[in-house]
Amino acid sequence: MRKVLIITCSLFISSLYAQEHFSGINTTRRTGILNASVNPAELSNLSNRYEVNIFNTSLNVSNNKISFKDIVKGNNVEDLIFEGDKPVNMRLDAEILGPSFAMKKDKWTFAVTSSAKVKANLIDVDVNLGNALRNSFIGSAMIASANNQRVNAVTWGEIGFSASRIVFEDDVHKFSGGATFKLLFPGSYANISADKFTGTVTNVLGDVELTNAHAALNVAYSGSLADGFTDSSNFNQFFGNGINGYAVDLGVNYQWKDTSDDSYKINAGLSVRNLGSMTFKADNNVSRDYSLSVQGLQSFDLNQFEGVDNIKEIEQILLNSGYATVVDTKKDFKVKTPTVLSAYADVRLHEKWYATVYTQQKIVNDSENNLATAQNIITITPRFSAETYEIYSPWSSNEISGLTGGIGFRYQGFFIGSGSIITALVNDTKQADAYLGFRIGF
Repeated sequence: MRKVLIITCSLFISSLYAQEHFSGINTTRRTGILNASVNPAELSNLSNRYEVNIFNTSLNVSNNKISFKDIVKGNNVEDLIFEGDKPVNMRLDAEILGPSFAMKKDKWTFAVTSSAKVKANLIDVDVNLGNALRNSFIGSAMIASANNQRVNAVTWGEIGFSASRIVFEDDVHKFSGGATFKLLFPGSYANISADKFTGTVTNVLGDVELTNAHAALNVAYSGSLADGFTDSSNFNQFFGNGINGYAVDLGVNYQWKDTSDDSYKINAGLSVRNLGSMTFKADNNVSRDYSLSVQGLQSFDLNQFEGVDNIKEIEQILLNSGYATVVDTKKDFKVKTPTVLSAYADVRLHEKWYATVYTQQKIVNDSENNLATAQNIITITPRFSAETYEIYSPWSSNEISGLTGGIGFRYQGFFIGSGSIITALVNDTKQADAYLGFRIGF
């Protein structure tokens, strides 16, 4: 169980990447399929008649406990995760945009895209519970959390079909609308949660006991993640289980053209993304709700969880204890996709100088079980944008990690960047990230 609680941190250290995907380049003036991942209506602004996406990847991490400097200095990460009194929140998010194609035809633009997603999270984990499970204190500690504490991971693949149309256009104004319909391929899933957890943890000479405890528990798993969190190969399952879900992106776009050249004064958009869900149906599927109750002179031996990172073993320990009662069991279960509302405006300041304001706001609460997570983000990106190259610097306020600043570069269809490298080098940032990609327009 100790490994389960710190798995996201372990992934952070081994990969050390970021949070908003493709920060800065996803609103570039060189419009392509990547822009359509933020707003499908952007396909109407495609810079070329045809575009082929070869490969784009973005890996991101953010947390509210561990800084970049802590890792560089070699500080004990496990101690830092569970120090203080704030609940632990960590996010690991990876996205791969695979082979994709887009084309213009009169007022219409169409695209076919492919992608793979990975998310792993610690959400509102109580520090006293974490310290108890890793046997790191002597004495007693109270646990009284109003949150739904979750250790959660999910993988899936997507095939998207997009269409965008110019609704109105004259010499000065242009309005477009677009939509993307996604076929979802659930890969693997695991969730352990404890809602409204209360109790007392006592450690006497290494014997850790839980007393006077109550909580609503959920244990759910499907596919390879049921076999453990610490093996990175368990996160590689994407398209193997077939189509078992759907999602939709909807968006609108407006351009105020600059009549002095082919650019614009303002390019603005609004979109709702990931409206949908997917059903997990693997052979090992299970989702069970439990009621945990340890009363009176009863005590639950937490040493049993030492070294366990298999969710099925954790569930068996709960059942064998006699303190967890099954409330509900499901064979197949749905997981909602991370629905977000996005808005942005890219403003031409002077000649080749631009600035973009972008915001992403999640529509659902991360505390719900059977839900893939998202973050609230606000980003400002000044950029110098020429025809063949571009230099930009995204600065973000992230829900989990706070302020981050980075830099990116584009030449033709190739780009590379980070949304946090500047603050990682000069400040005590709690986020790190990197991305790169290549596409061809003709």
